[in-house]
Amino acid sequence: MQNKTKVWVGLLSASIVAIGGIKAHEGYRAKPYYDIGRVATAAYGSTVYEDGTPVKITDPPVSRERGEKMLRAHVSKDEAKLKAMLPGVKLSQAEYDVYVDFAYNFGTERFRTSSMRRELLKGDHIAACKALLKYRFAAKRDCSKPANWGPRGCKGVWTRQLKRYHKCMEANT
Repeated sequence: MQNKTKVWVGLLSASIVAIGGIKAHEGYRAKPYYDIGRVATAAYGSTVYEDGTPVKITDPPVSRERGEKMLRAHVSKDEAKLKAMLPGVKLSQAEYDVYVDFAYNFGTERFRTSSMRRELLKGDHIAACKALLKYRFAAKRDCSKPANWGPRGCKGVWTRQLKRYHKCMEANT
């Protein structure tokens, strides 16, 4: 059973489980590729290098070691932004990891404008978990629809969101 103790967001940091989960979901690809939204991406789903420079499709391959550094730099920047967006909010480690993973995948700006954030600021953790299910679109496709699960589809976006939702609910029930 997971620990459901909630602490101030400022005291939390992405767990090894969160980093491992991002790596597992994103997978590793050395050679830059286009993600579903046609954004140049490399290593573990990174669209930028450690210094914030965007990945270009013509860039050389990225080693696993550098990919790990890119991932950790990205997560670190995301965490700083998330903490600033959630003043006075308490989360469990599991919840925090869910929102770090969401921010890595969808971006901190999407989180900033989300109903998840609004619900967390109000203290309604269950509503915040339920709001995760609103984020099911990629490249203007509804990834919850089986019609969009083909070879170049986005089923993974939806299944990852469902996992986030279930982890979040488990931390709050």
